[in-house]
Amino acid sequence: MQIDRHSSLGIAAILAMFAVALTGPASLFGQRAPQVVSPDVSPDRHVTFRIFAPKAETVQLSGDIPGSGFGQGRALAKGTNDVWEVTAGPLPPGAYRYSFNVDGMTVVDPRNPKTSESNENTWSLVDVPGADWLDTRDVPHGAVAEISYWSSVLKRFRRLHVYTPPGYESGTDRYPIFYLLHGAFDSDDSWSTVGRAGFIIDNLIADQKAKPMVVVMPHGHTGPFRFGMPLSGGFEPEFAADILPQIEKRYRVFTDRAHRAMAGLSMGGAHTLNIGIPNLEKFGYLGVFSSGIFGIAGGTGGNQPQGPAFEEKHKAILDDPKLKDGLELFWFATGKDDFLVATSRATVDMFKKHRFSVVYRETDGAHTWDNWRAYLREFVPQLFQ
Repeated sequence: MQIDRHSSLGIAAILAMFAVALTGPASLFGQRAPQVVSPDVSPDRHVTFRIFAPKAETVQLSGDIPGSGFGQGRALAKGTNDVWEVTAGPLPPGAYRYSFNVDGMTVVDPRNPKTSESNENTWSLVDVPGADWLDTRDVPHGAVAEISYWSSVLKRFRRLHVYTPPGYESGTDRYPIFYLLHGAFDSDDSWSTVGRAGFIIDNLIADQKAKPMVVVMPHGHTGPFRFGMPLSGGFEPEFAADILPQIEKRYRVFTDRAHRAMAGLSMGGAHTLNIGIPNLEKFGYLGVFSSGIFGIAGGTGGNQPQGPAFEEKHKAILDDPKLKDGLELFWFATGKDDFLVATSRATVDMFKKHRFSVVYRETDGAHTWDNWRAYLREFVPQLFQ
């Protein structure tokens, strides 16, 4: 086949454009960008963060990285190639959210496709390996699905995440079900990203330390979060009317009390109590991480003293010995430096006063994902045994 000169030139131009595009991140109509790797995790668990920002005056790193917390930030240094960078570590194994602040504007890492959602925000995410129970291992893995559903209570479509264990798709077995709730600054995406819930449970199942189960991670906020707002806001009635019946119809799960569990962190722990206690006949296992009845201890932990009101409202349930008999595990854990530790202690004391068999773990640490991932690891093996 014969090709004329103009066609040859056109093909050459197209090939040249592809060649430029394939050599790395670049602008075909502007400054050529250097190769940037970010985040760069070394074997000794140091992590280097980089961003190409040729016109920036200042760049800072914010998020969960030690020394880069909220209101602090860690300054990046500008190199000769207009790439800003900073190295942190060595970091403990885990998952970390972060973002860049470039001249006052918050941006995710453009070189990192991994993200984690909090409440109304998106963060870049870096996983630092080094803990067998937390790492992505060569074991059978379950799946995490993003599910949309219609909320008859809120009159709009909502979203939740569902973990199904290895073998669910190809099998016919029914499974126990575990509802796992997030905190006030998070969303239904959080447990499966920064919380690494799927990987933790995969590893526990592979090590024969936990039963295979379906895990449902709903969105606990029904509107924008504001400090001092009521934490229910329609979620608890929505859970009863929409989430539980729709999920337990859609998935192959047992629907009796002995095969149903719920746990949550912080706000999710309060939701667990506000849902689980009034419906105690439906739940055989309850877990409360870094939480309790907000306001029961006064001061931090709630804008209203809800302890006496909660106790009075649910007095008949709290004093019913038949309901206690079917509650196989009532498990609390809070860090010694957690701002809600007094709330947890007072809540546990209240339930013990009503003759509940309560397990309370007070650990090192504060109100952090490091603790909540560890609590999940400890709680899950106790379910459905």
